[in-house]
Amino acid sequence: MNSLRQIGEPLMKWYQENKRVLPWRDQNNAYYTWVSEIMLQQTRVEAVKPYFQRFMEELPDIEALARCPEEKLLKLWEGLGYYNRVRNMQKAAQEVMEKYGGQLPRNYELLRELKGIGNYTAGAIASIAYEIAVPAVDGNVLRVISRVTENGGDIRKQSVKRQIEEELREVIPREKPGDFNQALMELGATVCLPNGAPKCSNCPWQEFCLVGLHGTWQQYPQKAAKKARTIEDKTILVIRTSRQVVLRKRPKKGLLAGLYEFPAMDKKASLEEVREWLKKQGVEAVRIETLPESKHIFTHKEWHMTGYQVLVDELEPMGQDESLLFVETQEIEGNYPIPSAFAAYSAYLKIQTGIQKMKGTTL
Repeated sequence: MNSLRQIGEPLMKWYQENKRVLPWRDQNNAYYTWVSEIMLQQTRVEAVKPYFQRFMEELPDIEALARCPEEKLLKLWEGLGYYNRVRNMQKAAQEVMEKYGGQLPRNYELLRELKGIGNYTAGAIASIAYEIAVPAVDGNVLRVISRVTENGGDIRKQSVKRQIEEELREVIPREKPGDFNQALMELGATVCLPNGAPKCSNCPWQEFCLVGLHGTWQQYPQKAAKKARTIEDKTILVIRTSRQVVLRKRPKKGLLAGLYEFPAMDKKASLEEVREWLKKQGVEAVRIETLPESKHIFTHKEWHMTGYQVLVDELEPMGQDESLLFVETQEIEGNYPIPSAFAAYSAYLKIQTGIQKMKGTTL
């Protein structure tokens, strides 16, 4: 705690001199703060900027978010992943319209009651938009506080996070608490880095940071090892004519709920197995080509994907699967949200305009 009592003044001075210019920063807009913080969870700032700008152009306020058709909403979020986050945002927006007249409440506890808003996001909105002196503790903040105090607690544990929240609650300034929270996040993002050596020579806490003084930064923060992710093999089938492609809408619940995907086999299939599968679906292939192998990492699992492009003369109903759709390829980008898990295959579609431009190994 002694170290934390010293952090405020040098941190705030450093922040004013070094803060980045960001489209959602210094806007005094609770909606901007909310959307940006949800987008920034597990996504880099530079990657978020264009998504944020596009989102605000299409959905400039809470009412627009509350009323947005789901498929348009998912399309705006396409590429950020974690689609339940934007679904929860819409549910919260609808509740804000019903209960609070379209304005996020100026109360930390009421913010926490909204769907998808936990301690961190509530703290960010309350402090940055409404100047309420509450902490906003994310991964960056956990790291910098663990290092400055040499806190050996496992930051994956909620008890350790609560402890750090309470310690910060005692030292957060009553004036400009939002700047204080943003400064902590900024320090973690640009100086006290998560990967690689921290830039201690640029740190405003050089005189009292314990890991800096002791040379122990590699030992902090403490984290319990994650469980190994399960690996699932899949064979992705891009079944198409020169103008249309087959898509399947995923179930409303579960992983990537309600999004669109290509038909797939839950195994790493050989060419002969693909031919047999197509035969059972009543698909007569004119040509089959290999597509690049791809891997996508989720929180608890990995998909290892093999791909084939299947060219047919025309698309006809396939088997008994009523979730399959025949979609004009030119309509996919604007109307059918395909998750980034299939980027290797959806990107391939966009550069193909017909049989003569199909590339790969002809089989």
